[in-house]
Amino acid sequence: MAIPRTRPYSGPALFSYGFRPFFLFGALYAGAAILYWIPMLAGRVETASLLDPVDWHIHEMLFGYLAAVMAGFLLTAIPNWTGRLPLNGPPLVVLVAAWLAGRVAIFCSSAIGAIPAAIVDCAFLTLLVAATGREIIAGKNWRNLKVLIPVSVLLAANVLFHLEAALTGTTDIARRLSIAAAILLISIIGGRVIPSFTRNWLVKHGPGPLPASFDRFDVFALGLTGVALAFWVFAPSHTVTGAVMLAAAIVNIARLARWRGYRTISDPLVLILHIGFMWIPAGMAIAGLAAIMPDRVAPAAAIHAFGVGAIGTMTLAIMVRATLGHTGHDLVSGWRGNLVFTAITIAALARLAHALILPANPLLHLAAAAWAFAFLGFAGLFGRALLSPRRK
Repeated sequence: MAIPRTRPYSGPALFSYGFRPFFLFGALYAGAAILYWIPMLAGRVETASLLDPVDWHIHEMLFGYLAAVMAGFLLTAIPNWTGRLPLNGPPLVVLVAAWLAGRVAIFCSSAIGAIPAAIVDCAFLTLLVAATGREIIAGKNWRNLKVLIPVSVLLAANVLFHLEAALTGTTDIARRLSIAAAILLISIIGGRVIPSFTRNWLVKHGPGPLPASFDRFDVFALGLTGVALAFWVFAPSHTVTGAVMLAAAIVNIARLARWRGYRTISDPLVLILHIGFMWIPAGMAIAGLAAIMPDRVAPAAAIHAFGVGAIGTMTLAIMVRATLGHTGHDLVSGWRGNLVFTAITIAALARLAHALILPANPLLHLAAAAWAFAFLGFAGLFGRALLSPRRK
């Protein structure tokens, strides 16, 4: 349905559409937080946070960076799904302020207290769930209500993260639950946008097999993915979890193969979506093997395959594509954009190698540097476009 792109608005372009502030601030934060975390992990710098360095890092990547990008995507996609006008101006400023307040609250939680910090931090996702739910329901776009499930699960995981940290000193379940929510959302949205963008490109660039349309196999794959992730969240070391995860990995490889990604190798902007999705079955396979052979496969490797590989690559790919399209630029990544995609791939491979093969600091530092290059590179490449009005 064709809709007006914005409400009548005369303020800063940054707050004219949801993707603008959340992609820009999210990317800047993703890069800066990693560069700060490496010396924090070594004990060279500190925060005033009640969270230890590892928990702070995990929390801010999931509930800081990921939550911001999720907000930017949903606030941009939902108007196209519902036919309603996008959120902008003061309501968008409130959401951005809530996200920023959460970052400050976590960083300074020892000064303001655990409970106030948790309340401030969880306010952003609460507002996001309310805003997206309202728009979907008001637009009577019932089929997209399912996207509220992973967003609501991410909110629940954030609440659980604070409870686990305060009561037990560990955040294992909350970590896996938040990652599972993100992987499920990528599985849902990826199953829509990847074959669609691939089909559009292939139709313009020569005859040949096209991506399969969404059918019962995709429904089955999504169901099995959800079941496998649930087992992984609550029983990551059980042999049944291993078997279900391996089965889900095979099914997701088959699902991805149906989208004909091998035909898009000449267009990195499309190909990177397939590479990002490939990290989902990779993470599932690693999680399955870790459950069956815990003495040979580190369980943390699956978290990094999901986190750096699937979440990092897919969010960056969507950010680049959405920014180009919604700011009036051609859908071409260019060599600078390809460097960004290369950097996130290096980050994922290096972090996985650090977890699986060689737990040495150089690999960890390489992964951190490549991650920072990718996201700060995105901010540098697209910052002006995100801050400027859309091209006519």
